[in-house]
Amino acid sequence: MRYLNKYQDEFDVLDAMEKDFIDEELIHSLLDANKNPGRDEVRRVLEKSRNCIRLDLDEMAILIGNNDPDTIQEMFGVAFELKKEVYGDRIVFFAPLYISDECANNCKYCGFRSSNVAIHRKTLNMQEIEEEVQIMIDEGQKRTVLVYGESPKTNVDFMCESVRKVYEVKTENGEIRRANINCAPLAIDELKKLKEVGIGTFQVFQETYHRKTYESVHPQGTIKGHYRWRLYAMDRALKAGLDDCGLGVLFGLYDWRFELMALLMHTMHLEKHFNGVGPHTISFPRITPATDTPFSLNPDYAVNDDDFKRIIAILRLSVPYTGLICTARESAQVRESVIPLGVSQIDAGTRIGVGAYSHAKHANMLPDKEQFTIGDSRSLDDVVGQICEMGNIPSFCTACYRAGRTGEHFMKVAKSKFVHNYCIPNAVLTFKEYLLDYATDETRLEGERVLAEHLNNLKGDAFEKTQAMIRRIEKGERDLRF
Repeated sequence: MRYLNKYQDEFDVLDAMEKDFIDEELIHSLLDANKNPGRDEVRRVLEKSRNCIRLDLDEMAILIGNNDPDTIQEMFGVAFELKKEVYGDRIVFFAPLYISDECANNCKYCGFRSSNVAIHRKTLNMQEIEEEVQIMIDEGQKRTVLVYGESPKTNVDFMCESVRKVYEVKTENGEIRRANINCAPLAIDELKKLKEVGIGTFQVFQETYHRKTYESVHPQGTIKGHYRWRLYAMDRALKAGLDDCGLGVLFGLYDWRFELMALLMHTMHLEKHFNGVGPHTISFPRITPATDTPFSLNPDYAVNDDDFKRIIAILRLSVPYTGLICTARESAQVRESVIPLGVSQIDAGTRIGVGAYSHAKHANMLPDKEQFTIGDSRSLDDVVGQICEMGNIPSFCTACYRAGRTGEHFMKVAKSKFVHNYCIPNAVLTFKEYLLDYATDETRLEGERVLAEHLNNLKGDAFEKTQAMIRRIEKGERDLRF
């Protein structure tokens, strides 16, 4: 119980607030007022999106309320073009690394909830983390997100030690160059420690912004049961100096229309209070079945594939400069269909059990150790090949974070659409590394075609510098970047 009360003083301050920035009444009123908007209204909003300007709440409500097939297709088309203008044709790859499934919370939808006796609990030690990372590197991974349950065993000092271990693992040509964090909300002094060890993006997903639903699926008496502690997690992170923050919603807990409006409201709050710095990424996972978790089998607000497409397009149109992450919860077919709607990052070669990369290497899957069901279990190389066939260029780039293009600096180059001048050359360079060091013959053949096409699209100095760097990579150098 002492662990559960460790933030009690901060809880008391949050509880004393008269209100927070999620205005449920306003959200519902705007959704009601903008049902079935006219085509001219929709096109007016799309014109604003084309200029890479974040939408206001009433403008997002217009896109949400639009049920006209023709202008829905126009929305999809603008989302596709907008993503290309901001980030180019590159798709960034990463893979999650589950460090622990021990958790003090008891979320109804989660396989890791504390009351689930079907889960065999495990927290990796440093040697086991090294073994997992070695396998990930050998498959070609350069970026990861470390995932922790909320437990005394995985306090911030343990997190910092595990991050340092991930960065220590090296091979002849490989290493993890960016480790993001997905963990429970932390206090500012704890977040400063994560900043010191060099984490990338700090992710905390609200799960649902709807208070009544939040309270019903996150039992009281747990840390996660405190709505506002989670809601203000990103305020504390930005105050602690963690420039890159990732928001997310677990779709299926409540009405997707409300959740989209709340995500935008959260974005607006952050941009207002932190010099225009909003979320670096937004994630939009849907509930999938979890081990011995009845709630996950038939969620009340399950999102169908058509609405899922609309969610992604509306997010791209509403926050044009933010990275959008589509995870391997989705099937290969669904991911192929939604990538053109504005997705900029995906995971591949994903294993979600604790110790799962080692077990998968020995063909020993862990059905009793998974938080949820993944839909796309293909290898990294298979997904890389598919992305090439779609005309996109796979990217393993970590340059912006390591060059200091984070926070306010990143937002400026993203909002101006200038960031693609970094994205495409760095995608070419990191993809060249992958093709030389890890790709199968089939993927290498297709990849070289895609790489040459994107290289030839570069102009002037960018072409000359990138081509020169490629020659250096072919001679054995690695980790070259703009």
